[in-house]
Amino acid sequence: MAGALDGIRIVDQTQVMAGPFASMLLADMGAEVIKVEPPDGEHSRHVGLQAAPGVAASFLAVNRGKKGLTLDLKQPEGVAVLKRLVETADVLVENYRPGVANRLGVGYQTLAAINPRLIYCSVSGFGQTGPYAARGGYDLIAQGMSGIMSATGSEDGPPVKVGVPIADLGAGLFAVLGILCALRARRLTGRGQQVDTSLYEAALALSAWEATEYWYTGQIPKRLGTAHRLNAPYQAFRASDGHFTVGAANEKLWPIFIRLLGLEHLTQDPRFKGVGNRVKNRAALEAELEKVTSTETRAHWLAKCEEAGIPAGPIYTVPEAHADPHAQARRMVERLEHPQAGRVKALGNPVKLSRSPAVLRSAAPVLGADTDAVLAGLGYSAAEVAALRARKVV
Repeated sequence: MAGALDGIRIVDQTQVMAGPFASMLLADMGAEVIKVEPPDGEHSRHVGLQAAPGVAASFLAVNRGKKGLTLDLKQPEGVAVLKRLVETADVLVENYRPGVANRLGVGYQTLAAINPRLIYCSVSGFGQTGPYAARGGYDLIAQGMSGIMSATGSEDGPPVKVGVPIADLGAGLFAVLGILCALRARRLTGRGQQVDTSLYEAALALSAWEATEYWYTGQIPKRLGTAHRLNAPYQAFRASDGHFTVGAANEKLWPIFIRLLGLEHLTQDPRFKGVGNRVKNRAALEAELEKVTSTETRAHWLAKCEEAGIPAGPIYTVPEAHADPHAQARRMVERLEHPQAGRVKALGNPVKLSRSPAVLRSAAPVLGADTDAVLAGLGYSAAEVAALRARKVV
């Protein structure tokens, strides 16, 4: 089947996490993504875990399905090659610190003059405008400044970073949204535009419940461990052999859950009448419920909840999550061939389209793997490519 984005060419000038994650998801959907790297490769090729000698696992994680082009943008000839590539492109994604692209001669205004239909997506730490625009962007900093860390962790513990790089990944997802919206707008106007998003804004946007709690109660959101800000019981509970999660907050599920635990008398306890009181008295509620849940295994309670129609689930380790039959059935763990690392695993695309499904076509490219082919497609002769390589432009 044709991919949803077949025919869309994307120039990917990003590195590390947020930008590469965005362009990878678009590649899954059929876009031709040409990853442009400096001749010695982008930063994440050289750090962290190694899938094979010289093959960084972190690079594999967010660069599948792309073509590889090396290009030295510090040389005028490299900029000239990029401009010729942009003439053929629909989208360019970059995550330089604001101002760097302009200094290199590849900023939005310059490239939009060459290709007015170009959608130019900038992913940065704090966005292209505002007092912090020039600052570098890191997931940890964005989580702290957005308020997420202040609201994450146990009630009596210090602020805690979310275990996954939520600001990085969130910025990548918002970049995908912006690019798709701009592609739709281009169909109506015939013109491209700049898409501007950031790690900081992604983290702010994802703190919807925390903002809501503060705006409508005046209370600064506190750390609650696994609990929910607006509902209870909706959290992890201790079993005899681990923990499991339960969502039984509404007035239909709450009485079913406590009957299941043999705690029917709690329906008459004024501390727990209505979700508002249960939230207010969450600590006391947790203590009452765990007196029972801690007496049986996780599997026991999950089976009981399943039978009663109460949403519940195990707290898995990462390998347990990947091995779950539902994750396997939904193809959330796939395998791709890499010329150096062999058969490598990749997380599947979580968006399932019935007519134009995502396809994981290839592992991340070897450095510069498609340089000759891409340049030939732009009209460069073999001699011209050889000359560019001799001057270390590519």
